[in-house]
Amino acid sequence: MMIVEIVTTGTELLLGQIINTNSAWLSQQLNALGFNVMYQSTVGDNRERMAQVFATALNRADIVITSGGLGPTLGDITKEVSANLVNRKLCQHAASAAKIEAYFSKRGITMPESNLRQALIPLNSIVLDNDSGTAPGVIIEENNKVIIHLPGPPNELKAMFSQKVIPYLQERYFSQGVILSRVLRVYGIGESSLEASLQDLVEAQGNPTIALLVKKSEIHIRLTAKCKDECEAQTAIQRIEKIIRDRLGDAVFGADSDSLEMVVGSLFREKELTVALAESCTGGLISSRLTDIAGSSDYVIGGMVCYSNAIKSNFVGVPNEILENYGAVSEPTALSMASNIRNKFGASIGIGVTGIAGPGGAVADKPVGLVYIAIDGPQGSRCFRFEFLGKRKEIKQRTSQAALFELRRYALEI
Repeated sequence: MMIVEIVTTGTELLLGQIINTNSAWLSQQLNALGFNVMYQSTVGDNRERMAQVFATALNRADIVITSGGLGPTLGDITKEVSANLVNRKLCQHAASAAKIEAYFSKRGITMPESNLRQALIPLNSIVLDNDSGTAPGVIIEENNKVIIHLPGPPNELKAMFSQKVIPYLQERYFSQGVILSRVLRVYGIGESSLEASLQDLVEAQGNPTIALLVKKSEIHIRLTAKCKDECEAQTAIQRIEKIIRDRLGDAVFGADSDSLEMVVGSLFREKELTVALAESCTGGLISSRLTDIAGSSDYVIGGMVCYSNAIKSNFVGVPNEILENYGAVSEPTALSMASNIRNKFGASIGIGVTGIAGPGGAVADKPVGLVYIAIDGPQGSRCFRFEFLGKRKEIKQRTSQAALFELRRYALEI
C-alpha cells in the first residue's frame, strides 16, 4: 500500500488569503488512481518549519507531493529546502532556463534575472515541463521515496499532474487498484438516530468503510471501497448501500452530487407534475432553488412572495377570518396558502410556507424558528410544523430544505 502525503506551501494559505483547493483536487485524483492519501499538511514560507514538515512527511509516506514555492522570488524556497534535505545541489537546468527566457522574449518583456531561479533543479532529478506557466515541476527519487514538486497556481498544477505525474506514477508503481467513494444524502433523521440505525454496520466496517458527515441541513454517509478495479469497488459499495437504503427508507433522498431541488425536479418531470408556491418567511428561496435547475419551467408554474397579511388575503386568497383568528404563522394559514396558490395557478401541487425567521416577531406561543409548511394536491392536504434553530438566513435555508423534502415525499405517493 503506497502512502501519500500532500504538502501545500505558502504563508498566504495559513493567513487564509487564498483558499487551498489544491489538496482536495490532488486527493481526488490520487484516490481515483488507488493511492492512499493518509496525510495533508500546510506550511508557510519558513525554511526551518518547511524542512521539519518535509522530513516528517518523508518519514511516514512513500510519496510526498508539494504545491507552491517554485516561483522566482526569494520566498519561493520549496526546491531549496528539499534539496538540502536529501543532500543535493541545485543546478541550473539549461532547457528550463531557455524556455523561461523564450517566454519573456516572445512577449517583448525584459526578463528579470530572478526568473532564472525557477530553472534551478536538484541534481539528478526529473524535470516536469510546465505547459501552462514558467516554473517547471520536479521529481526527486531518494531511497525508495519520491518527492514531487508541483507549482501552486491550480491551472498549472492540474495540467502538470494530469499530463506528467499520472504517467510517471503509473509507470513506476503500476496499478494501485482503485479507491471509489459514494455519498448517500440523508434528511429528516438526526445524527444520533442515524448512527444508532447503522451502528452494527459502522462497527463491523472493513472494505467499504462507512463515515457519517454532518452537512448544512443534511447528513452524508460516505462509503469508500478500495478494490482491484472499479467494477469490484462498485459491487462492494452497492451491497452496503442497499442495506442502508432499506433501513433508512426515503430519508435517503439522493447520492453524490444530487441536491434536493435536483431530485424533486427529476421526480416531477417523471410524473408529469407541476407546482405553484406561496412563500412568506422564505422570501422566494424555495422557488429560487427549484428554478436553479435547468428545464425547471417544465414543472414550476409560478409563485408569490406574500409577506404581508394584505398580500396573503388579496392575492393568494387566504380568508381574513383565518388570519384574524389564527394569525399569519399558523397551520390554517399555511393550508389555505397551499390550496389557493394551487388553484390560482392550475398546478398539480401547491405549497404554502409561513413562519418567523427572526430575529424579531416572536410572541409567547410562537417563537423564532416556528414554521408551517403545507402541501395541497391529489393526495389531499398536509401541514408540517417545525421549530428551527439558528439565525435568520439559517432558518430560511432549513425551511427551504424541509419544504423540498416534504414536496418530494408527497410526490412519491402520487
